[in-house]
Amino acid sequence: MPRGSFHRLLGDAAWQRLPRPVRLRFDRILAPGESAAFIGEVACTTMTNVGWLWSQIARLMGAPLPLKRLSRTPAAVLVTEDPASNTQLWTRIYHEPGQLPQVIRSMKRFDGPSGLEECVGAGIGMMLTVTVEHRCLVFRSEDYFWRVRQLRLRIPRMLTPGRIEVIHREERAGQFSFTLNVDHPWFGRIIRQVAFFRDAL
Repeated sequence: MPRGSFHRLLGDAAWQRLPRPVRLRFDRILAPGESAAFIGEVACTTMTNVGWLWSQIARLMGAPLPLKRLSRTPAAVLVTEDPASNTQLWTRIYHEPGQLPQVIRSMKRFDGPSGLEECVGAGIGMMLTVTVEHRCLVFRSEDYFWRVRQLRLRIPRMLTPGRIEVIHREERAGQFSFTLNVDHPWFGRIIRQVAFFRDAL
């Protein structure tokens, strides 16, 4: 993956508004066979009945949304890169005591109309925009699509869970947070999850 992909998406002025640890985290180039690991916990997960229903439907695409209303749950994130296809591979693990962990796998591809896409299972993906707001790195879905080989079909908004927003914020004492918001066009905020992580040693 070319150096500075997130930097180029944002531009110099926006990139410099990010805290230095965030810039280092998202500008890191991983060598072949190398992974970046982050450990922490899910602080809280809230979802409406509509949010729960969409989470179950999304199991058909590899369960990319939280499945339960978890809190104080151990979590980990693993990031690897595939320079040949210009992608980052993200694996998120949420462990609930006494249960098998939920594993969420997605691929960030530096491609498409906005310059960034996130793909999950069954050929389903989102076009993402990236901005800097209040010193946070913010990812927002714009369109959903279904890719079948070389064919890319836009998914009507009414057939999606709504706009997905992920906020990456640098916190105190070496921690950072990921906040996930899912806002349905008819039912408002149906899912919210806040998780705190630190760089694994």
